[in-house]
This record gives sequence, structure tokens and C-alpha cells, in this order.
Amino acid sequence: METITPPEPARAALTLDGRRLSYLDFGGPGRPLLALHGHFNEGRTFAPLARALFPHWRVVVPDQRGHGFSDRGPDFSREGYVGDAAALISHLGLERPVVLGHSMGGVNAYQLAARHPGLVHALVIEDIGTEIDDDLSFCLSWPHRAPTRTALIEQLGDSARYLGDALREYPDGWGLAFRPEDMVTSVGRVNGDHWADWLATDCPALLIHGTRSDTLTEAHAKELASRRPHTSLAQLPTGHTVHETDPEGFAATVSAFLDTLKG
Repeated sequence: METITPPEPARAALTLDGRRLSYLDFGGPGRPLLALHGHFNEGRTFAPLARALFPHWRVVVPDQRGHGFSDRGPDFSREGYVGDAAALISHLGLERPVVLGHSMGGVNAYQLAARHPGLVHALVIEDIGTEIDDDLSFCLSWPHRAPTRTALIEQLGDSARYLGDALREYPDGWGLAFRPEDMVTSVGRVNGDHWADWLATDCPALLIHGTRSDTLTEAHAKELASRRPHTSLAQLPTGHTVHETDPEGFAATVSAFLDTLKG
């Protein structure tokens, strides 16, 4: 069988009320899949998945507001994140995409389906639930600037391994592609009970749980799958960032689910 090499993704931006929403489009003739990253991250974290799914799926990965190459936006509300995703789907003319989301992006994904059910064909939710009480205040101690990339990595310590995509060079040195205080604000708006949104739709859904996750417990994952119709649960032996820890297993799990969907 001939191996098809996917092209490099095209970076583009959508302007929303004067604000830049940057995204990568991996293109191809396949069906659309929109992938939403979590806090501290950006769209290109899903590049390995996009390449694994090409050419059967056209993967689009935005840098959500306040992350990556996108502007901060006026707030970090649930409505803001969901509105950005809906606007990007409309802008690109994506016809009922599958929407995948990790962590905060997973909440954005199932809330998008709840509030715009006609836009979403199916959901893939990576390691997040509906009863959320997270605290990202530890990131407030991260350095603002360092003279070199190496110095920034040294100052970040163990946290640096989670932030490789988010390191940037600025005119005054090296720093992060987001403001830590924004992440604290954002997670505060994610925290809460979102069962109503999770149960508001019954489109096909796959919940992927990292069995060593400190974010989603096994009991909660099983409850999520059992209470929502047409929802399956897959478990992989990883922590919270399943797609980064086991990219091959993650891609195989997602691909197997996508193969079950009707056009």
C-alpha cells in the first residue's frame, strides 16, 4: 500500500471583533475534525494525530484565545471559547465536524455540542469530566522572561517538559506563549458542574481516559460513559495528556472510533 505523506499544515487566522484567532489546517480531502487543546498548550499539540488520520480526515487545530499565536480576547468565559469554535467552523465551512478536545478543550467541545447541536457530528473527549475543581495558581511563579531558551527551561524546572510548544522568543528575551494569570482566570471559568451540558446531546461520543490521570478518576469516567447515550469509554495507561504520552495508541483509539461513524 502506498504511504501518503501529509503536507505541512497551513497557518491562517480568523479575525473576530478585531482579535486574531490563529489556526492550523492540515487540509486534505477527508471529513472534518476540529481539535481543541487544553490550558498551556496550542493547536499543534495535535499534529501527530492529524498526520495519522490523513487523508481520511481533514484536521483543523486552533490556538484557543490567549494561547499560542492567538490574541487574548476580552475574557475567558465559557461563552467566549465556545463562540470562537463555532465561528471557526462557520468560517471554514466545515460540515458537521467531529470535535475533539483535551482537558479544557474537552469541556469546550461538549459545551459546543450542547449549545450548537447542529454543528457537531460526534465528540472525542480526552481525560476530562463534568465535575471540575482545578487550580493552576502554581503557574504564577513561572518566569516572565529569560535571556535564552536554555535559561528559561532551567528556570521552569520540571514544568518545562509540558511547555515545549509554548516557548517563544520576544524582543526582550524568552518567555511563554500565554500569560499565567490568564490561565488562572480561565480555569476558574472551567471549574464547576457541567453535567447538564454533557447530557444535553446524544451524538456519538468517545471518552478517552488516562488510567494514571490526576484529573479524571476511573469512577467518574465510567459514570460519564454510562449516563450519556451513545458514549464509549477507552482507557490507556497514561496520565492526563494521553495524546502526548502515547501518540500512537491515542491515534489508533481515535481512528477506530472514527471508523464507526456514518457519513
